[in-house]
Amino acid sequence: MRLGPVDLEARVAVVAEIGNNHEGDLDVARALVDAAAAAGCDAVKLQALTASGLVGPADPARVAQLRSYELGVEGYRELCRRGRAHGMAVGVTPLAIGMIDALAGEADFWKVASGDNDHMPMLDRLAGAGPPVVISSGGADLGAMRAAVERLAGAEVCVLHCVSAYPTPDDDANLRAIPVLADALGVTVGYSDHTLGIAAAPLAVALGARAIEKHITLDRGRTTFRDHALSADPSDMAALVRAVRQAEAMLGDGDPGVRRSEAGSLPGMRRSVCAARDLPAGHVLTADDLTWLRPGGGVAPGDEGALLGRRLARDVAAGMPVGPADLGG
Repeated sequence: MRLGPVDLEARVAVVAEIGNNHEGDLDVARALVDAAAAAGCDAVKLQALTASGLVGPADPARVAQLRSYELGVEGYRELCRRGRAHGMAVGVTPLAIGMIDALAGEADFWKVASGDNDHMPMLDRLAGAGPPVVISSGGADLGAMRAAVERLAGAEVCVLHCVSAYPTPDDDANLRAIPVLADALGVTVGYSDHTLGIAAAPLAVALGARAIEKHITLDRGRTTFRDHALSADPSDMAALVRAVRQAEAMLGDGDPGVRRSEAGSLPGMRRSVCAARDLPAGHVLTADDLTWLRPGGGVAPGDEGALLGRRLARDVAAGMPVGPADLGG
């Protein structure tokens, strides 16, 4: 599966979630895209918001807050293009169905927020909208996520394990759900991280996550808006990227054979069959005549049978290797 230029089979994608941390300021949104690129992120993710397409009028204060966060279709288009100009993949969460058509052609992938993983009309639209779909599992059990994935049939799907608690307590992160989702759903899996700090990301990679999504902010203390506190600032995001790359490197390819870095050490680590005492020429070798000492390169332990009962053609000093060249005809 690919997210824009990133092949998730070959590389774990680090996705910087801007969300509403711009708080309606397009200049801040631009700076967040730039900060994600500078931190080494593979992708940036936007929430395409219209208040009227997300919440009803019963809570006018909430409507007003969300309306103040809107950036407009042209603003979201500009940010998508800015992200791609940095070489990043760009994802869009359409928080109103109308945003799917409005931003078609701009998104490298669609993202379904946890709150909409049961929004079947939206899933139906995204299933036929072309780009891959990333969907968070927050607030859903395995049956609900199976239903969502089935509804997205025809689209490439990545399911992000997610806990919709802001922030998520460490003892509720439940990272062991990552391989469970992969096995049960048969799709690419990742992790949407709402914990404090960056420790969860490399652990998620070790458990099989192929995409890591983390909120990004310019300053965790910027305002009292909830998401800033659980976000990574530019320095932390760069550290998260490094931690993910280190985890990838340490996980390796799974081949249990000899690694390149250890090959040069093996002769000094291994043992050879050696004389347990001074042995004169003409002596017939018995098991009591032999011991096993470093370095390797001679007759290997376990191959003593090739020597036992054979007559030495020359003297062998104690501790020296005993091999075919020391034997008579």
